[in-house]
Amino acid sequence: MALKIDFNNVFHPLLQNEKLVERDIDNFEDKFTKAFLNLREKKEKNELGFFHLPYLPEEEVAEIEKTAREIREKFKYFVVLGIGGSALGPLAVHTALNNLRYNELPEELRGGPKFYVEDNIDPERMASLLKVIEPEKTVFNVITKSGATAETLSQLLIVTELLKKKVGERFTDHLIFTTDPEKGNLRALARELGVKTFAIPSNVGGRFSELTPVGLLPAAVTGINIRELLAGAREMAERCERENLWENPAGLAAAIHVLLLERGKNMAVMMPYADSLKYMADWYAQLLGESIGKRLNRRGEEVFVGQTPVKALGVTDQHSQVQLYTEGPFDKLLIFLEVERYRNTVVIPPDFPQYAELKFLGGHTLNELIIAEKKATEFALLKARRPNYTVIFPEVNPYTVGEFLYFLEAKIAFMGEYLDINAFDQPGVEEGKKATYALLGREGFEEKRQEVLKVQKDPKYILK
Repeated sequence: MALKIDFNNVFHPLLQNEKLVERDIDNFEDKFTKAFLNLREKKEKNELGFFHLPYLPEEEVAEIEKTAREIREKFKYFVVLGIGGSALGPLAVHTALNNLRYNELPEELRGGPKFYVEDNIDPERMASLLKVIEPEKTVFNVITKSGATAETLSQLLIVTELLKKKVGERFTDHLIFTTDPEKGNLRALARELGVKTFAIPSNVGGRFSELTPVGLLPAAVTGINIRELLAGAREMAERCERENLWENPAGLAAAIHVLLLERGKNMAVMMPYADSLKYMADWYAQLLGESIGKRLNRRGEEVFVGQTPVKALGVTDQHSQVQLYTEGPFDKLLIFLEVERYRNTVVIPPDFPQYAELKFLGGHTLNELIIAEKKATEFALLKARRPNYTVIFPEVNPYTVGEFLYFLEAKIAFMGEYLDINAFDQPGVEEGKKATYALLGREGFEEKRQEVLKVQKDPKYILK
């Protein structure tokens, strides 16, 4: 069964003056048509490659599956080295579709290597990883589209030295590079060393790359059916080709986001009611933040537009954030993720009936409880005049996850068109990159180093 998206709580009368009305969407029709045609043209010109990813050629899918089988047969550990979309996507899909205690399962139940995603360069984290893996039984999947990501390349240098000590000249057997098909240092190094590689299409940005080998290889290694992931994405791609705004999931969701952004809803909270979907909110945070947070529009005018992503988890954050959402500023749109059928059912035993707080729970299931708490939170927010909508998973499986990934990516593409910004670049991160290179003495960044070092801190503002 396909994903459902319930927008009732954007239009509900209980929202009073915080609601949208059908006329708002009808009046958006011209913007939608223009955006739809612009995106179709870019798709046909092959400018936006993520639109084509659900239709990955059979030979590419087969090669990913073949490599995954070989890894599963030969190695005990599979480590992704990457950052941003290169890490968030693989982690989100793995957590969604595998056992939540995957690495703790015995090997016969796990059915594949232990799986680690190392995105940050905290030295404590890297040191901890090296204490729990056996390098000679590990394959490292190094993922960077540009081939120049300092964080990922630093990790590569560390594990390469370690592998050389452990396995000598065979160290390249323990490396797989996923990078640009032609350009970049990682591609050049792969040619020099003879390292196995997979290509990220040059017209697909990192945060839109989960349905490339970036995400498909780690998924296949951990036993996920990548053909079903792609099939779900194709289903959603077809739904997002509908020319009626009211029937186009991505176009309608994007319109709602933009209309509410114009009314002061400058934060978007994603709140899955499933631990399996927790890291989808992390992946979406990058997708929304990097794509829509822009200083300039396409005409070069300063607009400083954006919708700040916020991550929450139901029911956990009912006890930490929902107070703010119900009684704080009217500046948020909430996106619930609901699961109709969880993979497991856990019964709550009927015991201690003398206590009312325990008696009413007995005989129910945790499944019933979490669904009730989601609906109760939804009601409380509606009553407090806080707009929200729900993405409903009939169940969390590769097909629905594929649908969900494509839905969010297409929604972001529509938002970029509606706001007249480039949703596919990230100029705001470049200054920090250059300053990092300068501080570490990279050649060609001497002037930037002097500029950075001129910025001094006043000791009087530092408390001791």
